[in-house]
Amino acid sequence: MRARFLLPLGLALTLLIGCRTNESPEGQVIDLEIVTQIKSKLASEVSPTTVTNISVNSTNRIVTLAGQVNSPDIKAKSEMVAKEVPKVVRVINNLQITPQP
Repeated sequence: MRARFLLPLGLALTLLIGCRTNESPEGQVIDLEIVTQIKSKLASEVSPTTVTNISVNSTNRIVTLAGQVNSPDIKAKSEMVAKEVPKVVRVINNLQITPQP
Protein backbone atom coordinates (compact mmCIF):
# COMPACT_ATOMS: atom_id res chain seq x y z
CA MET A 1 0.00 0.00 0.00
CA ARG A 2 2.86 2.41 0.79
CA ALA A 3 4.42 1.72 -2.60
CA ARG A 4 1.24 2.99 -4.23
CA PHE A 5 1.80 6.39 -2.68
CA LEU A 6 5.57 6.50 -3.00
CA LEU A 7 5.64 6.07 -6.77
CA PRO A 8 3.48 9.14 -7.56
CA LEU A 9 5.36 11.13 -4.92
CA GLY A 10 8.70 10.14 -6.47
CA LEU A 11 7.48 11.11 -9.93
CA ALA A 12 6.23 14.47 -8.68
CA LEU A 13 9.56 15.22 -7.01
CA THR A 14 11.44 14.24 -10.16
CA LEU A 15 9.31 16.65 -12.20
CA LEU A 16 9.83 19.47 -9.72
CA ILE A 17 13.59 18.98 -9.69
CA GLY A 18 13.61 18.89 -13.50
CA CYS A 19 11.74 22.21 -13.63
CA ARG A 20 14.21 24.08 -11.44
CA THR A 21 16.00 26.96 -13.05
CA ASN A 22 19.59 28.09 -12.71
CA GLU A 23 18.46 31.65 -12.13
CA SER A 24 18.07 33.41 -8.84
CA PRO A 25 14.66 34.87 -8.03
CA GLU A 26 16.10 38.32 -8.78
CA GLY A 27 17.31 37.11 -12.18
CA GLN A 28 13.89 35.68 -12.94
CA VAL A 29 12.26 39.03 -12.11
CA ILE A 30 14.72 40.86 -14.36
CA ASP A 31 13.98 38.45 -17.21
CA LEU A 32 10.23 38.95 -16.76
CA GLU A 33 10.73 42.72 -16.84
CA ILE A 34 12.82 42.40 -20.01
CA VAL A 35 10.13 40.31 -21.76
CA THR A 36 7.39 42.75 -20.73
CA GLN A 37 9.37 45.76 -21.95
CA ILE A 38 10.23 44.13 -25.28
CA LYS A 39 6.62 43.10 -25.95
CA SER A 40 5.42 46.59 -25.12
CA LYS A 41 8.01 48.22 -27.38
CA LEU A 42 7.25 45.79 -30.22
CA ALA A 43 3.57 46.69 -29.98
CA SER A 44 4.25 50.40 -30.09
CA GLU A 45 7.24 50.58 -32.45
CA VAL A 46 6.63 47.70 -34.86
CA SER A 47 2.91 46.88 -34.82
CA PRO A 48 0.38 45.38 -32.43
CA THR A 49 -0.51 42.61 -34.88
CA THR A 50 3.14 41.58 -35.27
CA VAL A 51 3.52 41.03 -31.53
CA THR A 52 1.06 38.14 -31.59
CA ASN A 53 3.35 36.30 -34.02
CA ILE A 54 6.55 36.88 -32.05
CA SER A 55 7.52 34.83 -29.02
CA VAL A 56 9.91 36.60 -26.64
CA ASN A 57 11.91 34.65 -24.09
CA SER A 58 14.63 35.86 -21.74
CA THR A 59 16.98 33.68 -19.71
CA ASN A 60 19.90 35.17 -17.84
CA ARG A 61 19.27 38.42 -19.78
CA ILE A 62 19.74 36.66 -23.13
CA VAL A 63 16.67 37.28 -25.27
CA THR A 64 15.40 34.90 -27.91
CA LEU A 65 12.92 36.08 -30.53
CA ALA A 66 11.00 33.38 -32.39
CA GLY A 67 8.00 33.24 -34.67
CA GLN A 68 7.02 34.57 -38.06
CA VAL A 69 7.15 38.07 -39.50
CA ASN A 70 6.19 39.47 -42.89
CA SER A 71 9.44 41.08 -43.98
CA PRO A 72 13.18 41.38 -43.36
CA ASP A 73 12.58 44.95 -42.16
CA ILE A 74 10.25 43.78 -39.39
CA LYS A 75 12.75 41.08 -38.40
CA ALA A 76 15.58 43.63 -38.17
CA LYS A 77 13.41 46.21 -36.36
CA SER A 78 12.29 43.59 -33.81
CA GLU A 79 15.89 42.71 -33.03
CA MET A 80 16.85 46.37 -32.71
CA VAL A 81 13.93 47.01 -30.34
CA ALA A 82 14.98 44.06 -28.16
CA LYS A 83 18.62 45.23 -28.03
CA GLU A 84 17.54 48.69 -26.84
CA VAL A 85 15.89 47.34 -23.68
CA PRO A 86 18.02 47.93 -20.58
CA LYS A 87 19.78 44.91 -19.05
CA VAL A 88 19.63 42.84 -22.26
CA VAL A 89 22.99 41.14 -22.78
CA ARG A 90 22.37 39.51 -26.16
CA VAL A 91 19.55 38.91 -28.65
CA ILE A 92 19.13 35.68 -30.59
CA ASN A 93 16.89 36.41 -33.56
CA ASN A 94 15.19 33.22 -34.72
CA LEU A 95 12.36 35.04 -36.52
CA GLN A 96 11.31 33.48 -39.81
CA ILE A 97 10.21 35.62 -42.75
CA THR A 98 6.96 34.45 -44.32
CA PRO A 99 5.51 37.05 -46.69
CA GLN A 100 1.74 37.29 -46.77
CA PRO A 101 0.07 36.41 -50.07
